[in-house]
Amino acid sequence: MKKRIFSGIQPSGNLTIGNYLGALKQWVVDQEQHDSIFCVVDMHAITVPQDPTQLREKTREIAALYIASGINPDNVIMFVQSHVTAHVELGWILTCLTPLGWLNRMTQFKDKSSKQQQDSVGTGLLTYPALMAADILLYKTHYVPVGDDQKQHLEFTRDIAQRFNSTYGETFILPEITLPKAGARVMGLDNPLAKMSKSDPSEYHAVYILDTPEVLKKKIMRSVTDSYGEICFSKDEDRAGVNNLLTIYQALTGESQLVVEAHFAGKGYGDLKRSVLEQVSLSLQPIQERYHHLMKDKTYLDATLRQGAERASVIANETLRLVRERVGLVNLA
Repeated sequence: MKKRIFSGIQPSGNLTIGNYLGALKQWVVDQEQHDSIFCVVDMHAITVPQDPTQLREKTREIAALYIASGINPDNVIMFVQSHVTAHVELGWILTCLTPLGWLNRMTQFKDKSSKQQQDSVGTGLLTYPALMAADILLYKTHYVPVGDDQKQHLEFTRDIAQRFNSTYGETFILPEITLPKAGARVMGLDNPLAKMSKSDPSEYHAVYILDTPEVLKKKIMRSVTDSYGEICFSKDEDRAGVNNLLTIYQALTGESQLVVEAHFAGKGYGDLKRSVLEQVSLSLQPIQERYHHLMKDKTYLDATLRQGAERASVIANETLRLVRERVGLVNLA
């Protein structure tokens, strides 16, 4: 019997090459090896203010990019989080079981709340990890393929699952995180010391999956390097720009670090950038073509998401019914 994986992406901002390498590209491989469930986590997106019209558009956009990247909705369960209400109900139950100190220690809450006025920070931003835990635990998930910035959230999920199991009896599987061999953490082109973000306002920060060829060229050719001149992988901060470009190239080609370094031996940074541009363009062009085709048929896209939500609900509601029974809530026949 195949082990189950679960993962999802928020429909906010524009998906980047980092989202592709750290998540989507890995999911395409995972769907052949595991029982796979992929979600558009729209309830997480509203932990910060969203434009309602744009949120609806982005939700469909993310779903279309899942399929365009190679996710087969006939072989996996693919749905929108808010279409399966068990997520919110289990999220509340887990929130009630979560010590406040656990939530206050979460790095992402500290980072995101520090960028807002204190009075405008929504409580959902604080309790977000409990809902994320519910997303994962509802489906008896074995593995969660995410970027390494989400490791703390998975540790939280394991902790709250253990706490529930010890309090109410063995109920949840403790999930494990899986990271791609290369490209797990793609950094900003303009600031290679900061993770590439799909919501950064800088024009030259991120490569977006839907960028045109002209925009791709402008961004990559202007990416930050250094003055050393040697093209090699390095953990030194002052070499972060070159290391980032090499990481992207390696993740797209699947070559080892030794092979990549040998390929660029004796070459200059212009050669490196042009090679990265070529690999990015080759990878994104077919995805963009499939995406634009899918977005012309919203009826098919919505029907796919509706069917996915129905399949997900069968699994989620079974888990939720057991949880309700364990904590003492009345289940009606």
